Amino acid sequence: MARVGLLLLALCAALAAVAAGGAHRHQRKNRPSARLRLLPAAPGASLPDRARADRHRHAYISSRLASTSPHHAHGRRAAETSTSTSPESSAFAMPLTSGAYTGTGQYFVRLRVGTPAQPFVLVADTGSDLTWVKCRGASSPSSQAPAPAGSSSPPRVFRPADSRSWSPIPCSSDTCKSYVPFSLANCSTTPPAPCSYDYRYKDDSSARGVVGTDAATVALSGGNGADKKAKLQEVVLGCTTSYDGQSFQASDGVLSLGNSNISFASRAAARFGGRFSYCLVDHLAPRNATSYLTFGPSDDDSSTHGGAAPSAAPAAAPSRTPLLLDARMAPFYAVTVDTVSVAGEALDIPSEVWDVKKNGGAILDSGTSLTILATPAYNAVVAALSKQLAGVPRVTMDPFEYCYNWTASSTPPAVPRLEVRFAGSARLAPPAKSYVIDAAPGVKCIGLQEGAWPGVSVIGNILQQEHLWEFDLANRWLMFKQSRCAH
Repeated sequence: MARVGLLLLALCAALAAVAAGGAHRHQRKNRPSARLRLLPAAPGASLPDRARADRHRHAYISSRLASTSPHHAHGRRAAETSTSTSPESSAFAMPLTSGAYTGTGQYFVRLRVGTPAQPFVLVADTGSDLTWVKCRGASSPSSQAPAPAGSSSPPRVFRPADSRSWSPIPCSSDTCKSYVPFSLANCSTTPPAPCSYDYRYKDDSSARGVVGTDAATVALSGGNGADKKAKLQEVVLGCTTSYDGQSFQASDGVLSLGNSNISFASRAAARFGGRFSYCLVDHLAPRNATSYLTFGPSDDDSSTHGGAAPSAAPAAAPSRTPLLLDARMAPFYAVTVDTVSVAGEALDIPSEVWDVKKNGGAILDSGTSLTILATPAYNAVVAALSKQLAGVPRVTMDPFEYCYNWTASSTPPAVPRLEVRFAGSARLAPPAKSYVIDAAPGVKCIGLQEGAWPGVSVIGNILQQEHLWEFDLANRWLMFKQSRCAH
């Protein structure tokens, strides 16, 4: 099941950018926001499987970023400066379900597409620029989606022929040629061919389909929008009609939250205040623990959690750092790391490790579970953490380098504090469980992986857990603060 992460890899083509514009936060304080409840998938998933999937994903991310072409970079810069937003006063919320039974380390969201609307469970992925669903009837009527393993329910497949709002995107269009990842450029003229894609994966899985636009039905929330529905028109949607391998078993597809002018995030954020946010509950939280993906201003925790503050303590002010919507990093969201410290001591990590212009940099990726650090950063962080934990008996556990028998001592040492300082003096101090993680009963491991250098570092969803992350696309800021997240 963990190989669902491999499918997400191929959706990470660096091809487009998010629309600019929108109003400032203080101007939108009273505007309702759009909330999507998130649930963790597979708290009991195999850590070795997650780690292998993360390594495959990281290798793909690195190769795509290294091969970004000047042509595509120019197209993304043009999109950034020429597209404007048109925020509306209404907001929307979509109900989500838990993906804990799937055996993956992803977070899932529900989305209804088509007219009449058809429901799907999708992976919420900040590294994807194309939203896609399992599909039947667009170009291959005989295609059949397999039922999830162990499930007696019929598979959910999108039937574009049954949707009055489905419209294929022509193969000859600029959208297909310039922005759709892995599109096939061979266009026939009689009859006009739709835009198609063909993904091939390292585990011998594949996905093929066509791209079109359709409506997404959303439930308006906040203000006077309660119990009302609206449609987001012309959402770019991939219709996967044929595929091989087990990687599609865990979900019905992917909800694209990446930095791209065809992603769901950019289209929805353009309508709802130019920003989106999410708050991921602990990846080991019970299945019924929920968090939210929000379109519109998140304001404080009270709005992020359906109007109820998660605790009685006063809400802390969020940290803020520039959000790098760099054409070379698209569709990923990059940030600038200034320093990393362990137990209050700044680590000696070369500055080029965090420099996008020198083939380094750091991105936030909701589709990666374990944080992956380029070799110089990994070596420095792991050395500092392991030094502080030297008194705890070591054990061996794949795939981690440092694991400890936490029950060997009646008074195990306190986990040293890890802190990441971003540009603008923003500081991320994640809870200890986010980087010294529970790997087995009584066993904790330094939950980081080593990535190639030169190469990008990835802040995974475990290190992001129990924080509210807000992506202000209009003003290019990333805001974050600690939060319980659970409703």
